[in-house]
Parts: sequence; structure tokens; C-alpha cells
Amino acid sequence: MTASTKKRKPPAKAKVVSGAARQIKPKASPGESEIKIEWLFISLRWLFLLAVAGITGIEAALQSTRFPNTVIALLVVGSTANVIAMVVLLQNALNKSIQSVILIQDIGLALGFIAGSDSTASPLLFFALIPITTAALRFSRLYGLLVVAGVVLVYWAIAWNQNGFSLDMPLLQLVTHAFPYFTNGVVLLLAGSAVSQTGVRIRQTLIAEREKKEREAQSALESAHQKIRLIFELTSTLSATLNYERVLEAALDVSDAGLREFYAARKDIKQIGLILLFGMDQTLYVAKSRGVPIQDERLRLPAQAGALPQATEVAGPVVVNTPRDDPELGKFAAMQDCRQAVVVPLRAGFESYGFLVLGSPEPNAYTPDFQDLLVAICNQAVMALQNANLYQNLMEEKDRLVTVEEDARKKLARNLHDGPTQTIAAIAMRLNYIRMLVKREPEKSIEELQQLEELARKTTKEIRQMLFTLRPLILETQGLIAALQQLKQKIAETDPLPVIHLELEKEAEEALSKEAQGAIFYITEEATTNARKYAKAKNLWIRLYQRGLNVIAEIEDDGVGFDVAAMEANYASRGSLGMINLRERATLVKGKTVIKSAPGQGTKVTVTVPAQMPAAEVEP
Repeated sequence: MTASTKKRKPPAKAKVVSGAARQIKPKASPGESEIKIEWLFISLRWLFLLAVAGITGIEAALQSTRFPNTVIALLVVGSTANVIAMVVLLQNALNKSIQSVILIQDIGLALGFIAGSDSTASPLLFFALIPITTAALRFSRLYGLLVVAGVVLVYWAIAWNQNGFSLDMPLLQLVTHAFPYFTNGVVLLLAGSAVSQTGVRIRQTLIAEREKKEREAQSALESAHQKIRLIFELTSTLSATLNYERVLEAALDVSDAGLREFYAARKDIKQIGLILLFGMDQTLYVAKSRGVPIQDERLRLPAQAGALPQATEVAGPVVVNTPRDDPELGKFAAMQDCRQAVVVPLRAGFESYGFLVLGSPEPNAYTPDFQDLLVAICNQAVMALQNANLYQNLMEEKDRLVTVEEDARKKLARNLHDGPTQTIAAIAMRLNYIRMLVKREPEKSIEELQQLEELARKTTKEIRQMLFTLRPLILETQGLIAALQQLKQKIAETDPLPVIHLELEKEAEEALSKEAQGAIFYITEEATTNARKYAKAKNLWIRLYQRGLNVIAEIEDDGVGFDVAAMEANYASRGSLGMINLRERATLVKGKTVIKSAPGQGTKVTVTVPAQMPAAEVEP
């Protein structure tokens, strides 16, 4: 950054917002995978209840006994609790307390079914794995092992009580009768431990997945905050100035700051920056730059090949992985060491102002997130450029309005002094000479009077041409073509060269408003005057035709030509309404002026103005 940029600080409110944004974290809520596990538990619970009802019913039918009332009551309690769990999950209100209550209920149901079936050898024993699995998935490994041990101990207590075991029984009889129940408990303990271990690993996987998503969400939030902060700084900077040069500097400064924000760990990361704008000849010139040599700042590009026209076509950023191989970017010496470049168009609607071009020695510097930031920077810069141009045009127009009349007076005074004034002075001197000749040589005085009459007629034509240039009434009464024809006639009366050739289409004239006709006439008159004074042209062509929705006027000569780039370079030092102001004339009627010339190749001024819609098409 430049020193001026480092001194620029965002408002205090921006810092408060920045700190608050860094503290924002995604709100903890059940993840998608956890919700799926909960629905799996609910489904298993329904399966568990149906299996209990089926197995108990089969046993009652085979033994010709009644369905146990205890099991019926437990089935009703379990079904009601499962419905409540479904409602809670649908409301997204599941929390640790509710999960603990559901786990206790599952354990109670499993043990209740074992005890209520009046047979500890019942296959309902292994339905106790359901609360063991839920404990392992929801809580810690130790919690799961405690649940397994507790269920096994309660099972052994139920078996001891139901079978009437006691310590007074003979040891061999006790071991023989209790061994199957002991074995069932050991198997349940081993199976529960394995399920608990598996459940813990599943839970750890779920936690890792959730933490990963939270980190990604936090990273996305921080990235969005960086973009917002940088755009806020840019907007603050741009809103504080109406100088287009400072606007361009601010865009480059924020682009550099954005790269450092995105790569905070890389303090040494560098990039070059260029802002290319279209000139009057529709070629790109370097308006502002960072980190490029002086010879690069003098380059002009046609924007006809490579990434530049591609960015215009897609109306978005274009990344170039080998900028040195690009047909136009490769002309910059600074791009030879860059491994990646990005081109972002500076556009407003259908109008293109130029491009923001950045290059970095890093291979993958311009990520999609950073490209989005650059698009936002360019959008803000274009709006600021428009405002700066409008303000600058307004101030220039205000100054010009004050000086236009004085310039017109100076021009008229100069023309009068160089033309009619000198001629009238010569006429006065020759009249004095003729007066003396009348007395001495009357015959010779008649010849002098004839020459004097011709000189007076020429002076009259010059004065009429000046009046015509100041206010061509024929333009208001008969239109542009008639005014151009009369302009040709009046120029031919005073200057034999250049020979003016008119190629005018009536349809093009009819497609122009009165204001557009006036602008084209004055541009043509100004370009013609310049060609007569400076171009040393033998021929001058004035064309008027329509192409599509535009009317095009061309003023072309075969004169000596000039360097357009050199003329643009000292644009700010020019104050007269000469060649440099032809573009502003067209802008007043929403048109565009393009000047193409080169030393020894003549000059061509092309004016493009939107055609006026016919009245029938304008009406709804």
C-alpha cells in the first residue's frame, strides 16, 4: 500500500462491527446425521415393541396362557413415549435432558419386559442392546459401559429372584441351574461392550463431521466478513473523493489489501496491479499501476485477443494460469514472472470502461472467493468512476460555459483580424491610391476599382462564412444535409483545398434528433477546420449513414495525420474547443467520438449517435 492509504482508517463503528463479527459462531443444533440417528432409534423402538408383542403372543399361544398384563402395560407406555419422542424431534427440540429421559425409559422397558415375561430365558433379553446402543451413541464410552454392566447385574438379580436361587443351595446344584443365566449375562456384557465401543466410534465420527461443518461455516463467515470489511473500506474511500485518479488508486489498494487478508499467513505475498482504460481510439492504456516498470506503463493494447476480450464477452473475471503466454498480457514485462493473473472488466450496463488486471507469482492466488471480492471492488469503482466523471464533466462544463463565449469572441476576433480586417485595411489603402489615380491616370483607376470590387466581394463571403459558422440558420430550417452542403459550398468559395466529397443518406438524417444534428454539424465543422489548418489535406470526405440502431458520421482526410496518444497525454493542459473536445460534443447527445490517426496516414473522426425511434414505435 502507499503511505496515503496506510493513513486512511475506517470509522470507529466499522471496528466494532468487525470485532462482533469475529465472535459470531454457528448456533449449536442437531446435525443432519444426528437427526437421522434419532429417527433410526425411533424406528428400532417401534420394531422392538412389535417384536415384544409378537414373541410374547406366540409364547402365550404355545403355552395356552393369557397375554401378560404387565407386558401390555409396558407396550402402551413404550408406544406413548415413542410418539412423544417423534413430536419432540419434529419440533427440533431434542436436547441432552430429553435424551437422558428417553434412555432411562428404554432401560426400564427392556428390564420390565424381561421381568414381565416371567422367563429370564426369554429371547427378549437381547432387546436390552437397544438402550445400550443409544447410550453409546449419545454419551461417553464409560457411560455406555456402566449401562451395560447395570443391565447385566439387574438381569442376574431378576434371574436369581425368579428361580429361587439362594446361597444355602448345594454348590453343584446352584452352578448347574445358574450357569445358563450367568452365560447369558456374560454374552450380553460382551455384546453390549462391543456395541458400546462401536457406538462410541460412530459418535466420534459424527462429532468430527459436525465440527468440520462448523469450521467450514466459521471459515465462510470469516471470509464473508473480510469481503464486507474490505468493500466497506473501499466504499468509504470512494465516497470521500470525486477524483477519478484517487478512485483508481483506491481500487488497487483495496485489491492488495484483499489479497493479504485472504492469505494472512503469507506476509510476503506480492502481486502487480494494472487498471486499463479505453482511450479515444478505443485502445487500452495504463491509467494506474502497481509494481510494473515504466516501459509497461507506455503500452497500448487493442483488446482483441486473449483474456481481455474474453472477460468482456463473459462479463466476469477470467483467470489466466500462464499470463506470459497471453497474446496481450504477455507484452507486459511484469507478467513474465507471474504464474497466475486475473482480468476483471470495469462495466456499467453495456458500457465498458476498461479492466482491472492483477498478477501474482503464486500459482493459485485468485480463488473463487477472491474473484467475488474483485467483482465487488470493480462494481464499486465503476460507480465511483461514473460519479467522478459526472462531477468532473459538470465542473468542466461550468468552467467551459464561462469561457466558451470568450473563446468564441477570441476566435471571431482572430478570424476577423486575419481575414476581413486585413482586407478592409487593404481596401482603405487602395481607395486612397485610386483617389490619386483618378486625378493622374483615370484609365488605370478603373482597373484598380475592378480589383477592389473583387476584394470586397471576397471579404463579404468570408464574413458570411463566419456568420454561418456561428449560427447556421439553414440547419434549423432545412436540416443537417442542407447545412453540410452549404458548408462545403462556403469553404470552396474561399479555399480550393481540400476538395470536399459528400456521401450523405437522407434516411440517416431523418433518424437524428435536432440536438444530434447540431452536434454532428459542429463536430464536422470543427474537424473540417482542423483539416484545413493543420492537415494539409488534398481531399476530405464527409459521410453520413445509418447502421442498425446508430447513425454514423465520418470525417476523413488524406493529410499529414498526428499522434493520438501524444494528444491524449497532454489532455489536461488543453483548454480550447479544438480536436480534443470532439468527444464531449457527442457525449451531450449520448454518442461517442473515435479519432484514428497516425503521422503520414491522415485522420478519421467517427461519430456514433443513437438513432431516434420513430413515433409509431414509441407509442404503447
